[in-house]
Amino acid sequence: MADDDDLNLEGGEAGTGETGGKKGNGMLPMLLKWVAIVLGALIFIVTIVVVTVNIMGGAGKSQTTIPVSEEYTGLREVLQWYQAVGTIQTRTSDSIPASVVVEIALGYSTDDKTISAELSARIVELKDFLRSYFRRKTAAELRNEEKIKIELRNSINDNILSRSKIKDVRFTKYEIVEQ
Repeated sequence: MADDDDLNLEGGEAGTGETGGKKGNGMLPMLLKWVAIVLGALIFIVTIVVVTVNIMGGAGKSQTTIPVSEEYTGLREVLQWYQAVGTIQTRTSDSIPASVVVEIALGYSTDDKTISAELSARIVELKDFLRSYFRRKTAAELRNEEKIKIELRNSINDNILSRSKIKDVRFTKYEIVEQ
């Protein structure tokens, strides 16, 4: 058993502590072995990460799709608003007339450069049309604002404007006061 303690695995003589001049050369293979192990581990880790990212959908088609309605366009168009109409005051066609006070904004496309000029040129016709439109309606009919907006948009486009079209009608003030 005492012979096993003196066993020299580096190639020198047992028990003398001499390495036969190979002491400096013994570290180099050990260092190269650890460098190779570290490089192999890094290559393995990078490979696993790249494969995982590709599988999880980083470069492929998304696994889930969000259903989108055909009517949904995502963004609403930004409109310019013509508000020079002012306040329209009139009475309804009821047996006991209600008072109507309305301020209207007319929306048109930002690309359309002629509609603002046409609306300004036809402001008198527009005010007269709006006043008579509200005078023909009853208070009950005027309670349905969305229907009124659509009717006004279509009537203005068909009866007043000739070169351009408005896209939306909004009320900045809409009051119906019944007696």
